[in-house]
Amino acid sequence: MTRAVSAGRRLVAGTVVAAALLSGCASNPVKPAPPTVPPATAAAAPAPSTTPAGEIRKLGGSPQAAMVEKGSSALLVLGGGGAADTLTVLTREPGVPRTINLPGPATALSQDAPGTALLATRGGYLHVDVAAGTVRRVDIDGEQNTDFTALARRADGTLVLGSADGTVFILASGTDGETAVAHREKLFARVDSIVTQGNTAVILDRGQTSVTAVDAEGNPAQALRAGEGATTMTVDPAGRVLVADTRGDELLVFGVDPLMLRQRYPVPEAPYGLAGSPRLAWVSQTAANTVIGYDLATGIPVEKVRYPTVQQPNLLAYDDASGALYVVSGSGAGVQVIENAGPR
Repeated sequence: MTRAVSAGRRLVAGTVVAAALLSGCASNPVKPAPPTVPPATAAAAPAPSTTPAGEIRKLGGSPQAAMVEKGSSALLVLGGGGAADTLTVLTREPGVPRTINLPGPATALSQDAPGTALLATRGGYLHVDVAAGTVRRVDIDGEQNTDFTALARRADGTLVLGSADGTVFILASGTDGETAVAHREKLFARVDSIVTQGNTAVILDRGQTSVTAVDAEGNPAQALRAGEGATTMTVDPAGRVLVADTRGDELLVFGVDPLMLRQRYPVPEAPYGLAGSPRLAWVSQTAANTVIGYDLATGIPVEKVRYPTVQQPNLLAYDDASGALYVVSGSGAGVQVIENAGPR
């Protein structure tokens, strides 16, 4: 069920993105750049007025990405400490976080096989063994000058990457180190995020404020407008694609195969950080230093719990094994750990 918002706000989700996104003139191979809007960003958070819930662990800098690694249940933070070429590892045990030095700046973080993580970088990607702290760089054939900005692995093991110029790359499975490109398609202004559900990849383009499903062959399937200024995207354990419309103050929930808007719900105060869990969808309000857990099971998001957070709660991650919710500050205020997060 899709919940309508105020009558004054026009329904934009479900609108097919301009045809230029998915087609071009056969007689003219030069495709114009897709129309864009200024990308939305997180709100600049005020100083917290309430003590954050849970425990706060020190971490400075302006982290870019965070996730709980499934094999170790460790929190991985890209850019913690202020450098885009470091990966910080925080475990459940107290103590100083471990730092893995990367061979260069990275721009995205994704789960690979349990115990390993992938990061996008210029010219290719990085494969990290979390326990060993080792990093292996993989250069993609012919793409040494490409700025890769997002990546995710499909259910069939195929790696999908996106770049700053809006190209989606499907790598050839079974190649040595996965270096060969099986298919490339320039569809977007920029590929800001990729999530996968089965063998379908969903692409977020902030400039077009759109989400697009890409099939197993790398071809665009459906493209939908994602509110007024979509910024972040994740997929939850139920296979729902969650998108934060930060400019439009909404949580958008999409189904895949076909890509379809299933739910939309007003979330004020600049929603930005997202995390999925078995029971709740977690959304941070960057203008209010708050994180809210919504139950999506009824077809209309229902607020179940909210917590005060650290300043600038830009990044969220949830540990399915322990039930801990992590809130990572984008302004250097640390990592907030909320144990057994959810309604009591």
